[in-house]
Amino acid sequence: MHQKTIWQNINLVWIILIGCLFLLSTIQTALTQPTTSPKKKVLIVWGGWEGHEPKQCVDIFAPWLIEKGFDVEISTTLDSYLDKEKMSALTLIIQVFTMSQITKEQEKGLLNAIENGVNIAGWHGGLADAFRNNTNYQFMVGGQWVAHPGGIIDYEVNITKPADPIVKGLKDFKMHSEQYYMHVDPVNEVLATTTFSGEHAYWIKGVVMPVVWKKMYGKGRVFYSSLGHVAKDFEVPEALEIMKRGILWAAGELK
Repeated sequence: MHQKTIWQNINLVWIILIGCLFLLSTIQTALTQPTTSPKKKVLIVWGGWEGHEPKQCVDIFAPWLIEKGFDVEISTTLDSYLDKEKMSALTLIIQVFTMSQITKEQEKGLLNAIENGVNIAGWHGGLADAFRNNTNYQFMVGGQWVAHPGGIIDYEVNITKPADPIVKGLKDFKMHSEQYYMHVDPVNEVLATTTFSGEHAYWIKGVVMPVVWKKMYGKGRVFYSSLGHVAKDFEVPEALEIMKRGILWAAGELK
C-alpha cells in the first residue's frame, strides 16, 4: 500500500512537470509571435464634376494604397460623413469631389472627424474647389480655387522647402495643365509654388502662388496639392510622387 502511494505521487509530479513545460512553451510562443497591427483605414470619397476625372484619379491611388497595406473603402456618397462610428475609426480621408453641395450634417461629420484627429488629403478641385458655399470647409482645407488664367497652359512648379520629406530630393518641374490661382490661408506650410507670367491676366504678373501645402486642423493633418486636373497630370513623375508622399504624411507614415 505504501509502495502504491509512492508511485501515485511520482506520477502526479510527472503530470505537474509536463503541465508546467507545456505552459512555459505556450507562453514562449506567445511572446515570440510577431504582433500584427490592425490596418489603417482609408476612406476615399469621389464624385462631383466629372471633368476632373475623379474615378480615373481614384483608380491611380486606391490600388497603390492597398499595396501599401491600408484598408481602403471607396464611396461615391457624401453620406459616408454621417456615420460617426465609421468616421472616428478612420486614419485618412481622401476626397475627390469637385463643386457640388454638401449638407450641414455631412459637413459637420467631416469637419468634426478631422478636428478630432482623422486626417485628410486631396488634390486640385477635388479638395479645394468643393462646396463653394461652405466657408467652414474652406477654412479646414486652407484654400479655395478662384481662377486658372489661360486654361491649359505650360507653367513651372518650384520646390520651396526642399528639406521637407514630401518634396525632398525633387527639383523644380514643368506642368502642362491648369495653373491654379487660389485664395489661401497664411497658416499653410507651403512646400511648392508657381509664379504667374501675366500673359493671360496682366495684373497678376509675378504673383507667387502656393501649389502644395500641409497644415493642421485641430488634431487632424491636412495635405493639399493643386496639381491633378485630370488623371494624365499624374504622369508627371514629380506630381505623382508629391501626391503619394503627401498621402503618406497625412496618414502618419511619413515623418
